[in-house]
Amino acid sequence: MTSELPSAESAQPTDRGPAVIRTVAMPTDTNPAGDIFGGWLMAQMDMAAGNVAARRARGRCATISAEAMTFHRPVFVGDEVSFYAWIVQTGRTSMRIQVEVWRREREGEATMKVTEGLFTFVAIGPDRRPRPIPEERAV
Repeated sequence: MTSELPSAESAQPTDRGPAVIRTVAMPTDTNPAGDIFGGWLMAQMDMAAGNVAARRARGRCATISAEAMTFHRPVFVGDEVSFYAWIVQTGRTSMRIQVEVWRREREGEATMKVTEGLFTFVAIGPDRRPRPIPEERAV
């Protein structure tokens, strides 16, 4: 018996680090057609990007835009959904974070990219106003 492994084109990314969020799509996350609601995916993407932003800014951040959202394929109930997020640009008080979403079928190993988007966050101080992003820490 042979097991089919995903091809290089469909394997989840290895150059982005581990998934920021990994969850299972549930029936309560569906739209009237029975597929996973795009708004649920966008909310999860915002949380993944927010996690990356807060770590980099070492504090509170707020979403100021979500752009370039592209939905490639649907997500189905039971799929394992992985959210990868990384910083593509840092300014004085804001940063842009790319998010990719990949699905794995519940009973298989096949994976595919289902959506991606670009989110912009601003670092927020205790006065609820934009604040400078601290220098990056040495690794």
